[in-house]
Amino acid sequence: MSEITAPMVKSLRDRTGAGMMACRDALRETEGDEEKAIEIIQKKGLSQVAKKAGAIAGDGLVHAYIHGAGRVGVLIEVNSQTDFVARNDVFQQFVEETAMQVAAEAPLFVSEEGIPENEILARKAIYRGQLEEEAKATGKEKPAAAIEKIIEGKLAKWKKQACLLDQLSIMGDEKTIRQRTDELSAKMGEKISIRRFTRYELGEGIEKKKSDLAAEVTEALKGS
Repeated sequence: MSEITAPMVKSLRDRTGAGMMACRDALRETEGDEEKAIEIIQKKGLSQVAKKAGAIAGDGLVHAYIHGAGRVGVLIEVNSQTDFVARNDVFQQFVEETAMQVAAEAPLFVSEEGIPENEILARKAIYRGQLEEEAKATGKEKPAAAIEKIIEGKLAKWKKQACLLDQLSIMGDEKTIRQRTDELSAKMGEKISIRRFTRYELGEGIEKKKSDLAAEVTEALKGS
């Protein structure tokens, strides 16, 4: 078996944020292969994500992201349990990419739990009104049960786009932000949570020519 040295343990810890003992054990298991050791830490960490749900993540990072020469600005807070993880490059990259997500996709809430009840009621009223107008235009009245089912379907679709954690990542990995957050929690070995964000768009509320911000952010990623 290859000798596991302190620099090897430090290198793995810097890359994963895992504890020294976990890094040492993973390196021993893989006979010093750092890449395989990272895989082991990630796999073990994923099984612990659920257990960390109730942990207090009181550290982390508040990050500002500005897009399009000052056209869109995002201020986001992402929490970790320790300052060690908050200073990790992988964590900081995740925060930056999540801020870019907010800039591009303009979510309204972090998760469904943060949606006010009055917002839900307002949305349902809008969808009900749309169906009533459709019935008047076509002369065809849908059964009450069908109407409620359609409204719930429309509401679920809206929530998926309005909630940051349920959005599909713009990074092109076919994962939701919730999945990316859970994977980072596993990799870092502690709870990671997106607490809040604020998004500003220049001239918001003023009628102007629309642009595809998602496409612009994607182009910015390619050039970085």
